Amino acid sequence: MLDDRKRKILQTIVDDYVTTAEPVGSRTLARKYSLGISPATIRNEMADLEILGFLEQPHTSAGRIPSPRGYRFYVDCLLAPPKIADSDAKLITNWYESRVRSLEEVFQETAKIISRMTHAVSLVTAPQISKALFKYLQFLPLDERRAIVVVVTDAGYVENKVIEMPAGTSFQDLQEIAANINDKLAGLSFGQIKHSVLREIRNDILSNPALFETALAVLRQALAVERSEKVYLGGATQLLAQPEFRDVDKIRGLLTMLEEEKLLSDILHMQDGEGVVVTIGQENKYSGIQNCSVVQATYRVEGQVIGTLAVLGPTRMEYGKIMAVLEFMHQHLGETLKKYKAF
Repeated sequence: MLDDRKRKILQTIVDDYVTTAEPVGSRTLARKYSLGISPATIRNEMADLEILGFLEQPHTSAGRIPSPRGYRFYVDCLLAPPKIADSDAKLITNWYESRVRSLEEVFQETAKIISRMTHAVSLVTAPQISKALFKYLQFLPLDERRAIVVVVTDAGYVENKVIEMPAGTSFQDLQEIAANINDKLAGLSFGQIKHSVLREIRNDILSNPALFETALAVLRQALAVERSEKVYLGGATQLLAQPEFRDVDKIRGLLTMLEEEKLLSDILHMQDGEGVVVTIGQENKYSGIQNCSVVQATYRVEGQVIGTLAVLGPTRMEYGKIMAVLEFMHQHLGETLKKYKAF
């Protein structure tokens, strides 16, 4: 679509604008970069790029900025394959080693380090329990009158609750009920556990319906975890430092949207592509982020998709660096999670 000279000029304009946030003119390009052509030639090429829709002129000045189409061409055709700098990879590794002590902290600190490195908003979704498989339910004796009911999945511990044992109920009764539940549910994902299956289990253990209802309540608590998937947010105030968001009304609307966890989860689940996926401007379906770009990648443990990492910011972002960070992170995070034996 573009010859080599136009490609070089477009790439240089994007790189300069990302750094300075100022419209780029032909004299600036000629002075700062060794393009080997005169300012007049650069000006003509910039005019052609504007006609083709790769550049925009925000004001009557001679300066141009990349259009969403220009950013898309830049990401798809001009960027070298992203590779994280050794210093950045070391920073990430050291960050986890010094700050992470629990599974919860893995996700919290992931959001923080991504935001710190990219100077944008970071979004990290925690594992979806609907993709985990029910492993077993177990009753553990606490004393003569109480027991703990625990639901466990292939992704680790999910939910537990202390219960009062109904009068006349032995621990053997509890074990039989657990065995019946495990026989019906083992191997099913939480998304596959339907009311019909639960009714079938209830009919099989009519001798102790109160105890079944207690076990069912714990199962429902675990299912509720799936419905309220956790999104960890980092660096929302980073947007305040971006010149694109000096408009108070614009930033207020965006910050309000970032408080809607369900909406954020929906945004992150719109993209199912492999590797790092970039959506720019109006490619985003939600009107609240159509002046933004979203860069995201899924992360896996032993081949299973566990969650999503994403960066949200203005279309004027460091795409190469952000893509390199997420490319590294989606692999590193999977290895980090293995250490906690949660997946």
